Amino acid sequence: MKNKIGFIGLGNMGIPMAKNLIEAGYHLQVYNRTASKAKELDAASVTVCKTPAGAADGVQILLSMLSQDEILKEAVVGDNGILKTFPKNAVHISMSTIGPDTAEELEKRHKEAGSIYLASPVFGRPEAAAAKKLFICTSGSAEAKKIAQPVLEKLGQKICDFGDKVGGANVVKIAGNFMIIASMEMMAEAFTLAEKNGLDRMQVADFFGSTIFNAPIYQNYGKLIANKQYQPVGFKAKLGYKDARLVLKLAQLSETPMPAATLAHDRLLSAVAKGWGEADWVEGVARGVSEDAGV
Repeated sequence: MKNKIGFIGLGNMGIPMAKNLIEAGYHLQVYNRTASKAKELDAASVTVCKTPAGAADGVQILLSMLSQDEILKEAVVGDNGILKTFPKNAVHISMSTIGPDTAEELEKRHKEAGSIYLASPVFGRPEAAAAKKLFICTSGSAEAKKIAQPVLEKLGQKICDFGDKVGGANVVKIAGNFMIIASMEMMAEAFTLAEKNGLDRMQVADFFGSTIFNAPIYQNYGKLIANKQYQPVGFKAKLGYKDARLVLKLAQLSETPMPAATLAHDRLLSAVAKGWGEADWVEGVARGVSEDAGV
């Protein structure tokens, strides 16, 4: 089957991405730890596999959207991993937030097996994934990027190249997620300050989002924070906390002081400790700020 590709990870981001690939004419060999998630996809356009190896069998391109480094590693090099069946010169497009050290390790393991690894983490919430509005960062070999481009174009509005060193795009993704967390903290504090001084949070958010902070992060996240709108869950606080740990790890390894990153880390650590790990990371940050202020 000419347009057959592998797809691993049917979470909040993976489902809309998979649907867009099906709409573009691809048949997906899918694997997800909770197999029932595949029922959300057009049955005629998917082959449900029992292992990552099954999803990788006989395809020239495989996408993965897995939430944590160790889960991705197991899916690649485990007993039933991708490398057990992945054809020579096939390309694994890894699209989740992981450490650059993990990307480098997986690139090495793919190279040893004769296949190719491409880092392609994305910026955007599930609604952006559904609308094909993701921003996609890539790093790795030029050959892999050329092969991956037609698929990636079906998923995002822009593809940005960050060089041949495979971990580069992951550094960008980690830096960007830190900036989002820090921006959420700043907005939550500012809107809470306004609320405690008798102003309407939403009016303040609208003003800033249309003037000196006229940018998608401040407009989109600003509305959620101002309205204290925490449903539906787009990105879990526990995953945001994982990303905050990646920031601090990378900062320590590269001897980069990041005081604001420590604050971002502790805010999400507090959210997880309070039992909000399954809540949206907007709630993890904004609710924490509100509770600190007694509102």
